[in-house]
Amino acid sequence: MPEGPELHLASQFVNKACRELVFGGCVEKSPVSRNPEVPFESSAYSISALARGKELRLTLSPLPGARPPREPLALVFRFGMTGSFQLVPSDALPPHAHLRFYTAPPGPRLALCFVDIRRFGRWDLGGQWQPGRGPCVLLEYEQFRENVLRNLADKAFDRPICEALLDQRFFNGIGNYLRAEILYRLRIPPFEKARTVLETLQQRRPSPELTLSQKIRAKQQNPDLLELCHSVPKEVVQLVSPLISAWFLCPTGGMGYGSKSWEEDFAAFQAWLQCYSAPGMSSLRDRHGRTIWFQGDPGPLAPKGGKSRKKKSSQEAQQGPEDGAEDPPSPNKAPSRTRRAQRGLPKQTTAQVPERTSLHQDPEAPPIPDKGKRKRRPAPSGRRRTRKTKADTPSLEPEGTSTS
Repeated sequence: MPEGPELHLASQFVNKACRELVFGGCVEKSPVSRNPEVPFESSAYSISALARGKELRLTLSPLPGARPPREPLALVFRFGMTGSFQLVPSDALPPHAHLRFYTAPPGPRLALCFVDIRRFGRWDLGGQWQPGRGPCVLLEYEQFRENVLRNLADKAFDRPICEALLDQRFFNGIGNYLRAEILYRLRIPPFEKARTVLETLQQRRPSPELTLSQKIRAKQQNPDLLELCHSVPKEVVQLVSPLISAWFLCPTGGMGYGSKSWEEDFAAFQAWLQCYSAPGMSSLRDRHGRTIWFQGDPGPLAPKGGKSRKKKSSQEAQQGPEDGAEDPPSPNKAPSRTRRAQRGLPKQTTAQVPERTSLHQDPEAPPIPDKGKRKRRPAPSGRRRTRKTKADTPSLEPEGTSTS
């Protein structure tokens, strides 16, 4: 799910990509989108963007002399799970382009598209930030810090720190991967009580004898949790920002998880991650069902009965049972006879079955019946019961793997 840095990068992309472009005509909405129509038409207008936390405001500003005369219009976007902006040729619109802004002639006609595969993204007319959201961790750090420390009596801070970090009333812009990275750097157990972690920051005051440069150096060397909520997102922006110019110059480029350029440059971001979905880290689900990655003790408020899963390294994942792996994965099942017939595969014989250790059962051998399991009744005479086959559908995780 896109988080504060991704929304900030999306605003940079829109501003750089649209700086020299003139748009014209109506704004076009996909018929399948449930978001509101955008009642805007102008013969010539510009587009600019501004991000705040997990929201992005797009402003459509008519140019001097444009017809019909009208005031600028602003829209506020929330990206949901898969939202992004892409700038493409108008005759090569990407799938799931649910809102489209077209350039005016002369010149090749382009379209700035809001692309959202899963359709969880939203846009609202009027340009107002969503009420109740706190100051942005990236752009409004002092106000953000004050807002958190002033409201520690709120019941949100009775919860584990990993859950409090997702509360956008106080941590506007922090999401799943950022909370894991921030807590990991400070070695804070994710299920420690949030108020316990943050109360100590109320008394933290730099010595008045320190110079300004010494205060800055002390913060950089020993940052607290709220400082990391500001500096860690900045690291992501600084890592990816130089790539934006290359993104919008691509014929199918764009800022977002769906664009090819993002996927190609995603390796740098993955290398930056120290904890989130990293080999050797453990994970648990919080009370909202979101996975939190951590190392060591989860903390006193960890969910009871929750099983901690540890991600194996690539080397461990490649090891077989003979390599000494403690918990080897079960062997893939061979296709059933029904599926073999449908695929036209030859019937598997004993000679074709690869050698296995005694721990693995031959997939074509008859299964050992469970105790107390009733036998299937024979089909009525004259009618043959068809065997049902399960469709090969992958399991879906409740949350997407995104930098959200």
